[in-house]
Amino acid sequence: MKRLLTGFLFAALLLQAQTSPAQNVFTGKVVDQETGEPLAGASIQVFITGEPKLQGTMSDIQGAFNLNINSGKKARVTISYVGYKVKTISLQTYTIMPLLIRLEKIPDVSPGVTENINPTRHVPVEVRSIRAGDKAPFTKTDLKTADFEQLNLGQDVPFLLNQTPAVLAYSDAGTGVGYTGLRIRGTDASRINMTINGIPYNDAESQGIFFVDLPDFISSVSSVQVQRGVGGSSNGAGAFGATLSFSTKSEQEKPYVEFNNSYGSFETRKHTVKIGTGTLKSGFSADVRLSSIRSDGFIERAEAKLDGYYISAGYKKKNTSVTLNLLSGHERTYQAWNGVPESLLLTNRRYNSAGTEKPGSPYQNEIDLYTQDHYQLLADHRVNRMITLNTAFFLSTGKGYYEQYKTNEKYSDYGLPNPVINGATVTETDLVRQLWLDNDYYGQTFGAHYNQSNTSLILGGGWTNYKGKHFGEITWAKFGAPIGYRWYNLNAAKADVNSYLKWQQNIPGGWNIYADIQYRNVHYRINGFRNNPQLLINQQYHFINPKAGVGYAGKKIQVAVSYALANKEPNRDDFEAGGTNLPRQETLHDAELNIKMNAGKKLALQLTYYYMYYRNQLVLTGKINDVGAYTRQNIPVSYRMGTELQAEVKPNNWFTISGNIAFSSNKIKEFTEYVDDYDNGGQKNIPHRNRDIAFSPSVTASLSTEAQIFPGMKISWVNKYAGKQYLDNTQNEQRRLNSYLVSNGIISFKPPVKKLSGVQFLVHINNIFNIKYEPNGYTFSYYYGGTTTTENYYYPMAGRNFMAGLNIRL
Repeated sequence: MKRLLTGFLFAALLLQAQTSPAQNVFTGKVVDQETGEPLAGASIQVFITGEPKLQGTMSDIQGAFNLNINSGKKARVTISYVGYKVKTISLQTYTIMPLLIRLEKIPDVSPGVTENINPTRHVPVEVRSIRAGDKAPFTKTDLKTADFEQLNLGQDVPFLLNQTPAVLAYSDAGTGVGYTGLRIRGTDASRINMTINGIPYNDAESQGIFFVDLPDFISSVSSVQVQRGVGGSSNGAGAFGATLSFSTKSEQEKPYVEFNNSYGSFETRKHTVKIGTGTLKSGFSADVRLSSIRSDGFIERAEAKLDGYYISAGYKKKNTSVTLNLLSGHERTYQAWNGVPESLLLTNRRYNSAGTEKPGSPYQNEIDLYTQDHYQLLADHRVNRMITLNTAFFLSTGKGYYEQYKTNEKYSDYGLPNPVINGATVTETDLVRQLWLDNDYYGQTFGAHYNQSNTSLILGGGWTNYKGKHFGEITWAKFGAPIGYRWYNLNAAKADVNSYLKWQQNIPGGWNIYADIQYRNVHYRINGFRNNPQLLINQQYHFINPKAGVGYAGKKIQVAVSYALANKEPNRDDFEAGGTNLPRQETLHDAELNIKMNAGKKLALQLTYYYMYYRNQLVLTGKINDVGAYTRQNIPVSYRMGTELQAEVKPNNWFTISGNIAFSSNKIKEFTEYVDDYDNGGQKNIPHRNRDIAFSPSVTASLSTEAQIFPGMKISWVNKYAGKQYLDNTQNEQRRLNSYLVSNGIISFKPPVKKLSGVQFLVHINNIFNIKYEPNGYTFSYYYGGTTTTENYYYPMAGRNFMAGLNIRL
């Protein structure tokens, strides 16, 4: 009976097709060419031969479409989807059998605010383990090479990411060149996980990110993902507020030569040469970049001399690829990390106290000098359509020092006897010292990927070992100290092992489920500190970090909710609290809701709500520990809660407005401030409740407009706003950074001539309105003479300044 009914239905449909030529059914399904995942909202347009009227439809959440065509003539069908190449097929006859239409991803598409692509489809396999895909329920922003094309004139990475939501960049020298940093949702760099090609980058001991050791790094970056909040599991340092994932791998099909040159205010200039072979028929490819950056800095004597190179050689054949990367950076910067005293902020914003301990003119060699080299061997292999394996081995080496001229230093502080000169015992001397760090960081990462139909599994992880040598040398003394004398020589080691399993399941109806669990083991061994050489640390941590989420993806809306737990070990300096007062691990619970709306090509919106609840967060309270050092203390409860809104409006093909705004409340429930009492000795205790977390403005915003005024020329207006921030956790109005709004202008011109298609002219006008602002600073207070004295120090940014660039690609 069942066969009879099936035959009857088939015959009826066939008869209808033969007797009703004017009513034809065209059905099919649109999927990603590589993964087979359905593409919801794809545009299907049918052009009937000899008829001006266009017929069309869109694919549903399963990628399927069904179109009744009122014609029996031949037709041409175009299928398009954002981020994919347009596909055209010809229909000679119509059929009730559905067609499977596979669309190919455009390699270098920029997702913009809609983030409507899955970065795991077009980035190298070694990055896929740690990046969140388009359906993963985490808050993220994806950027490609094109997003940095108009920005990269020499400033460090933080300033190139400054327009992304809840990001604030700052610079010691005031120009964005040299020592720079960033915060994301108020989270500092020591709590932000960073990887390069899936390989950990954070300094193992401080857990900080030092972009100064990666000069012109962005010129070798093909894509970046910024995850806000805990995000998915990653390799390396604990992601305790954000994750930065950089990929340097880009497949260039053709040979190329590129020259990038820029020059501007404060003698800032950048020179870059890039050469690539393209992908040869043999499967080999090679890319080389040489970079040199120089700047005198806005702050006095804050010059920076940065040099770097990137070499990549790869082989790709069928299902296997192997890549060897060499990345090196050398920096020599005059120290500018002391900041400008508040008393001089109005009269001498460029003041630099570094080097002024020397009598007379400032010491000319008060510098930070460091060289960092990275060696990466990456390999991946596609076993079959469902399984891909990858691994990477790496070695990072760093060596350098910072040099200081010090006056009236006690011999006893350096373990030296007091010399007798002309019959008198001398207890102090002027000297020049170098504080050295020599370290090796090596390990392996791995990933196994399984993708079939609607199921994705990733098993990944890695192991790392760090060995650091800390030592100090006296290179000159006025008298009484041997040259080359090493007064401390201390070793430190840190081992880190982690593994994670990620699972994502697509469910019919547009739903998907995500789960992720990570185990991480950290083992510290610190054999003393410079000021406490007898303090030995041997501490081990075991962390289990689960994440989960659920999402829905429709034609014009995506909704996702997630929860993530993160644990993080203390930094090296936190352990100087003493052998009996060890800091505890920090714990973060992060809940996020993301809503994305796409109203066609002209409007895209994204709304995020988040709540980040901390247990035992480490903060500075001013307390002196049992070995006489100021270190961070664990506080019981604190939280960050906020809303982030992103939007992009494109009313026509020559004008775009994009921006974001973040509102947040960042609070410490209760803590005690400790203030040195110079009158009576010891410290005074001041209790505080419900105070703002330092460096966490309640409002941040960015707004950009871009207009193509005629072929080849674009003008952009870029604005950044940050609300007031407090320099410490007391929410004291006398210890704050004022709010600021800074506007920059960018002019880009590419001659609309085919022979000059590789030429680009750029002009940057930074801080157009010459605003005086300070995005960073620090404070300390003490009791003296019966009153409280507070001293604030700031890091001012340059006023109006200019940069011009010429890029040539052959």
